[in-house]
Amino acid sequence: MAHLALDRALPASWIDKVFQAHRQRQYPRELLFSSVVELMLLVTLGLRPSLHAAARKMDQQLPVSLAALYAKVQRTEPAVLRALVQGSAERLAPLVGCLPERQSLPGWQLRVLDGNHLPASQKRLGPLRGFRGAALPGHTMVVYDPDSALVCDIVACEDAYESEHTGAAALTERAQPRQVWIGDRHFCNQTLMQALAARDAGFIVREQTNHPRVQQYGPWSESVSIETGQVREQSIESSPSRGGQPWCWRRIEIALLAPTEAGDQTIVLWSNLPAEIDAATIARLYRKRWRIEGMFGRLESVLHSEIKTLGHPRAALLGFAVAVLAYNVLALLKQLIEHAHRQSHPQLEVSTYHLAVDIASDYGPMLRMLPPEHWPRADDNPHQLVDRLLLLASRMSARQLATSKRKPKTAQAKGYVDAATARSHVSTARVLKQAAGKRP
Repeated sequence: MAHLALDRALPASWIDKVFQAHRQRQYPRELLFSSVVELMLLVTLGLRPSLHAAARKMDQQLPVSLAALYAKVQRTEPAVLRALVQGSAERLAPLVGCLPERQSLPGWQLRVLDGNHLPASQKRLGPLRGFRGAALPGHTMVVYDPDSALVCDIVACEDAYESEHTGAAALTERAQPRQVWIGDRHFCNQTLMQALAARDAGFIVREQTNHPRVQQYGPWSESVSIETGQVREQSIESSPSRGGQPWCWRRIEIALLAPTEAGDQTIVLWSNLPAEIDAATIARLYRKRWRIEGMFGRLESVLHSEIKTLGHPRAALLGFAVAVLAYNVLALLKQLIEHAHRQSHPQLEVSTYHLAVDIASDYGPMLRMLPPEHWPRADDNPHQLVDRLLLLASRMSARQLATSKRKPKTAQAKGYVDAATARSHVSTARVLKQAAGKRP
């Protein structure tokens, strides 16, 4: 199942075509970019502990030296990574469409927007060894579809200090009508919200303290009860900006039954969705934003997206992007297994962790024991491929792949550390840029 899904999402010929179409300064010679992605995929799936170990295992099959391989990895351009994620999601979308449709808001597509900062890497690069603080290799802006459970788009930012609004602006350029973009308070930005509204897309963002200036507040509506508290709304209108038009949006307030982890008793949302979508529905839709946080957690714990031995920003971002590609494949397999066992196990929820462990234990031996000509190949027809995958999924043990429900963890006090030490860090991209201008 895993190989069929990978063959559909990431065929080698397609990866090389994407590289040729979106590369800027890179070029293939002896080493194809599809081979680089294959090596990195072995690391993210846990089949190899590091990129160095994966390359050494290939032995004579690797046509270049290890130094040339690392040079290739460190020059991977962010545009190529974005095109790979976009293309793989588009290749898997027809397979998800063959399953029973799940729409949180009928007639609309949900898009959850959030950023993910990679943790500090090891200081293996020469210019980093003189710094006491942490070396941050960069961050990514991610767009996630909670209904299909697929990551649709990413923007890789090499500079760890670059504003998230820069990457978010690039992502919102692909916004389409009848899409609802959901974001945290960091994205309560007038430029971003107006860009979405100009493309006839909807948005639901949480209000921040320094929100855009509001000229006029409308009266509050009657409160409505939902699962998490009381909801009411009002209209808001801005003063016209220079050369622009005033906007009239909706402001929804949720009085929570229980405070958040930060101690907030109320949550305020801004939205431009039409009036036929009531405030209670908007409040429920915003709760789906937390699914992207769970996705980030699974990327780190299940798929090893944070490879701390890769200190160069582009290498670290390549590892994260390949982990996103592998996550989309696991998300598809998870839905297929749950659908195949729906009659016998109607409440089945497949664990992404156990699914990844099962694949890691059997995928490597399959590649070693079977010659390439005997590997299964994906059908071009999505309906035939889904039928084949469902047949394989029905033969799997639902009990072995089911999630294990646990009680909430008890809070434990953390040890004291000096605040300046805990917050110290440095941008890897800026250090390397300064070091490049210094001659030895």
